[in-house]
Amino acid sequence: MKGINFKIIASFLGLTSMMNGVFMLLSEPFSWYYHEKASTGILYAGLLTILIGSLLWFFNKNAKKDIKTRDGYLIVTLGWLMLTLTGTLPYLMTGTITSFPDAVFETISGYSTTGASILSDIESVPKGVLFWRSATHWIGGMGIIVLTIAILPLLGIGGMQLFVAEAPGPSTDKLHPRITQTAKSLWLIYFGFTMLEFLLLKIAGMSWFDAINHAMATLSTGGFSTKNASIAYWNGDPLVQYILIVFMFIAGANFVLSYYALKGKLFKVFKDEEFKYYSILIALVTVAITVLIVWFQDPALTTTVLHPKPYGDLESGFRHAIFQVISVLTTTGFVSADFTMWNYLATALMFSLFFIGGSAGSTSGGVKVVRHVIMIKNSLLELKKQLHPNAIISVRYNGNRVSRVIIFNILSFFVIYMLIFILSTVFLTFLGLDFISAFGAAASCLGNIGPALGSVSPVDNFAHLSNAAKLFCSFLMLIGRLELFTVLIVLTPYFWKSN
Repeated sequence: MKGINFKIIASFLGLTSMMNGVFMLLSEPFSWYYHEKASTGILYAGLLTILIGSLLWFFNKNAKKDIKTRDGYLIVTLGWLMLTLTGTLPYLMTGTITSFPDAVFETISGYSTTGASILSDIESVPKGVLFWRSATHWIGGMGIIVLTIAILPLLGIGGMQLFVAEAPGPSTDKLHPRITQTAKSLWLIYFGFTMLEFLLLKIAGMSWFDAINHAMATLSTGGFSTKNASIAYWNGDPLVQYILIVFMFIAGANFVLSYYALKGKLFKVFKDEEFKYYSILIALVTVAITVLIVWFQDPALTTTVLHPKPYGDLESGFRHAIFQVISVLTTTGFVSADFTMWNYLATALMFSLFFIGGSAGSTSGGVKVVRHVIMIKNSLLELKKQLHPNAIISVRYNGNRVSRVIIFNILSFFVIYMLIFILSTVFLTFLGLDFISAFGAAASCLGNIGPALGSVSPVDNFAHLSNAAKLFCSFLMLIGRLELFTVLIVLTPYFWKSN
């Protein structure tokens, strides 16, 4: 179609596929080390993915090196679909997952860093496949699209349009004026934090395999674990859980702030409004839930598979409260306790976090704290205008005036987000889920959270859903990860109209 550079799109998809195949081959040493039969399937999956990518890139390498806005949206959307389709190959070719809808669900849950799963016995899955499963988190966490931006200049291609379509949340902070340098800086920070957490978890008592997998899942705010009980497996080891808490908190904050902190510019971190509200929210909800589950919890409800003993002491209650609050708020989805078995008020507080999300510029999903802050400020401003209709007052964020365009964009995003959530809940009930499960699944998949309510609670999974429901939830995870507009714009008729 006129106006869309399909050759550069195909070239970019090829490059994305090749890089995806390389990550698959990184899973091979784990299969070799553990002498697994899955090694052959992983090898073939990686080579086939690289071959597909190589052909796409080779036959389109001479494309006009110019990416327009529409090209950027298509590249990101189709790039994630390419990642998903090729990402299913290690599951299918090793026989770990034999159903294509199941493989699509597990794969897109990884790339979107949702952490919802259809696997019932994770510990029986080959180690090479488990590593690949965690790698999909790590790739999707910062976005393989942003990673590729760092090398596009080598091909003579600019990538600002891609970064705008991929960037997780509204944020005007830039590390450097050049997008390539920004992408490189983000990935260096991302990689550095991952390795640091890996070392700390290993020192704390995790096996090296568990440590690397959980480090990748934490920094990506993904939530895939190598254990059936998730982090509850380490309930007897508080140090492991506190390390995870710290890095989930970091991953849920704006990575630009991490850059400033590492540069010693801590004043920039503590002056940031979103970081303040993000930290205060975690503190307030943690205190409330700690009180509720330590002093007002029915012991009979607390003795579940994930936590066989009641929260009889303050430290245990505080640890599980802050762990679950940060896990859900940052959309990581790790589980140390079944929060659906807490008392009604505690469970309601946890579910309210499904609609908040982490910080803009982080790897987390959800609506994002900054959007809520600006919406609340705008609402309070409208109340003031009712009393003083002639007053000229503007919404300010971090000391700067927020334009009406940004405010309208945020309000539109929230309205569309809630509309999709409501319609998705209704549609999932049509596909066979009970209302509570449909309500939870829609909120969880759209917000990229993982555990939900009802039959998809922290002690259950999504395996019992129909194939149609799994594919629909996969769609929700995709549009949630790409913040709605990136995918929805591509689905509109006027996107395809010639200029």
